[in-house]
Amino acid sequence: MTGLDRRDAVAALLAERGDLLVVTGLGSPAYDACAAGDHPRTYYLWAAMGGAVPMGLGLALARPEDPVLVLTGDGELLMGLGALATAGAKRPANLSIVVLDNRRYGETGMQESHTARGIDLVGVADACRFAWTQRVSTMDDVHALAPRLQARSGLGLALLEVQADDPPRVLPTRDGHWLKRRMREALGVA
Repeated sequence: MTGLDRRDAVAALLAERGDLLVVTGLGSPAYDACAAGDHPRTYYLWAAMGGAVPMGLGLALARPEDPVLVLTGDGELLMGLGALATAGAKRPANLSIVVLDNRRYGETGMQESHTARGIDLVGVADACRFAWTQRVSTMDDVHALAPRLQARSGLGLALLEVQADDPPRVLPTRDGHWLKRRMREALGVA
C-alpha cells in the first residue's frame, strides 16, 4: 500500500495540539481524530458533507486568537470546493485545512474520488490565494507540519497522501447539541 497510515498521521498532528480548535469532516477524519484522543476543543461534524471548511472558517473568523484546524477528507472537500474560494477571500491567518486524500469516497463504498482522476486540491487552494500549501507524503513531513497548524501563519492547506484503507472505526458521540455545548465551555463562552 502506498501513502501514509492516516491514523498514525492524525495522531502525530494532534499529539501536541495545545490550543488548537479542530473541526472534523464526517467519516474517517472524525474517527481518526477521536482515535488520537477525544478533546473538548474538537467538534465532530456529522451528516453535513461539504460543511467542515465553512464551519472552520466561521470559527476562525470568530476566534482570531485561536488556531483552527479543519481535518477533512478529499471526498468531503470536493463536495464544498466553493468554501475554499470563500476562505481565500477572507484569508484568516489562523485557519489551516488538512485534507486526508486517499483518492476514495470512503463512506460510500471506496469509489474513486476526483483526486484519483487528477483533480489537484493543492492547486485549487493555490488558485484561491492561500498563504501556504503543502503536499505531505512522509511522517517527517507530518511532524514538520504539526507546529505550523498552531502558528497562525496565514491561511493554509496541507494535503496528506494517505493509504486507501479502512481501519476499525473509533466513533465519537453523534450528539451535536452536546458537542456544541462542550466546545463552548472549552472556549469560555457557555
